[in-house]
Amino acid sequence: MTAASYTPSRAIPAEDIRKWDLETDVAIVGFGIAGACAAIEARMAGAAVTIFEVAAAAGGSSAMSGGEFYIGGGSETQKAAGFDDTIDDFRAYLTMASGPGVDQPRVDRYAENGLEHLEWLAKQGVPFKGTYLPGRWPEPPTDDTLIWCGSETAWPFRDVAKPAPRGHTAQAVGRGGGQMVMDRLSGRALALGVEAHFSARALCLIVGRAGDVLGLVVRIDGEPRMVRARNGVILASGGFIANPDMLQQYAPRVLGINSYPITGGNDDGSGIRMGQSVGGALTHMEQFFATRTTFPPESLIKGIIVNEQGQRFINEDAYHGRVAQYALRQSNGRAWILLDNATFARPESFPQVTIAAVGETWAEVEAELGLPEGELVHTVNAYNRAAAEGRDPLFHKQPEWLQPLAEPPFAALSACIPDWPAVTFTLGGLVTRPSGEVLDAIGQPIPGLYAAGRTACGVPRWGDGYSSGMSLGDSSYFGREAGRSAARARAA
Repeated sequence: MTAASYTPSRAIPAEDIRKWDLETDVAIVGFGIAGACAAIEARMAGAAVTIFEVAAAAGGSSAMSGGEFYIGGGSETQKAAGFDDTIDDFRAYLTMASGPGVDQPRVDRYAENGLEHLEWLAKQGVPFKGTYLPGRWPEPPTDDTLIWCGSETAWPFRDVAKPAPRGHTAQAVGRGGGQMVMDRLSGRALALGVEAHFSARALCLIVGRAGDVLGLVVRIDGEPRMVRARNGVILASGGFIANPDMLQQYAPRVLGINSYPITGGNDDGSGIRMGQSVGGALTHMEQFFATRTTFPPESLIKGIIVNEQGQRFINEDAYHGRVAQYALRQSNGRAWILLDNATFARPESFPQVTIAAVGETWAEVEAELGLPEGELVHTVNAYNRAAAEGRDPLFHKQPEWLQPLAEPPFAALSACIPDWPAVTFTLGGLVTRPSGEVLDAIGQPIPGLYAAGRTACGVPRWGDGYSSGMSLGDSSYFGREAGRSAARARAA
């Protein structure tokens, strides 16, 4: 068969294999952060590890991140900055952030081992300066470590977990520390003796008579190569944000918004489809991360956001991704940020934002937006009265962000879907145990198959609860778990 004859959606039987071109203990598909951490752990456990990356270099979508790891529970950096975080508070926040379909055993394991994981990352060469940067940042513009990067201080999260900053960012000057993180981790894996093949596309899995995964077919130098994985295969090839057909099937809301996918172009869902081909179950496939970062300036948080009924629908001090999710779901995708002269600013991340209306009164702004007569005026007046008293009885915005919008002129910045693009990636994937084994529809492990990162559905599985750094934290930690499990597996 030619390389074009294989498809991730159909595994091939081992009896059809005439000879194995490559043999290893653990074969890993994808050299992003999940694959790199899986490779390090499997190699440190004594397994022979071969990793296959479709791109010409390691990194994947992880290299496009800010280099933040969402980890709490009382790190040395948190303590030095005066924050008394606990594992129980960290667990409670993660539980709420994971949403209605929380995988509690997974959350428990991550919460209880997060501090050890932070130390492990440092031992692999990921540097953390150990200093705190006050304020709200999508990612720090400095080389500081600790930042607020979620809804920790916002309602309803603050009611279930004592707020503390938990974004631990790798030390890199300016933004975009993900590339440095991946350079360190991929370099560590290679230094340990992991064999890597680049520009190598995994085509499909190879299964035995009992349905156990024995290896995979990989296209290397244009030719299909049969790879024997004595202990198992780890799928860590990312999500499916770059696959329009899968988005149409599982997460069509993504296609209905104006968005820029966060991907190097290879998050095509092939790892998920390979897992499906041998009976792997899927979960939360409709869930995705979406955001429109609006700060700095923080003055925008003192504004209010309304829909086409002229009504508020979210506390504006929540994490920017949570605010974006709510805005994107409004009727006809229409929403506006209302500001007065004292709070007006253009978002740094999108200075070309559309100014949809301006007026000397809120009634003029309401009319220019074409909203139901009196509704926006009523909303603003009610908000202003409560804000003047330091209250937000409807959505419980923190007092520090409450300021009456009373100084004309007044303006409405468009947060309507056509006018302000969101950035997105998927959260759903294969069902796995916390230890990495892929499970079938009745919850049984598929022998020889593991998954981690966005190929699996991890701790972050609810767009409304996402916080920056959850993907890197989850993918790196559970990549390690999958690597250890595969290394311990008994060869068939």
